[in-house]
Amino acid sequence: MAEAVYILCALTSLACAVLLLRAWRRTRMKLLLYSGLCFAVFTLNNVLLFVDLVLIPEGDLSLERTITSLVGAGVLLFGLIWDVS
Repeated sequence: MAEAVYILCALTSLACAVLLLRAWRRTRMKLLLYSGLCFAVFTLNNVLLFVDLVLIPEGDLSLERTITSLVGAGVLLFGLIWDVS
């Protein structure tokens, strides 16, 4: 059951990224770009979670997952700060 949740989370993040980036392509609003990139990195994070816990449970990808989470949040934070100024 957990495997299905991991896959659904990755697909949801991917759908959000695609929709946000499509909206950015139409409107060219910077915040949509940064939000789409953030969700793209979150998709990678969810894929790493699936690989870490399901495909290679004896391995440890927690550092890589943490780094991708920080990168995703950093992209969104940068976009929020950059878009205000």
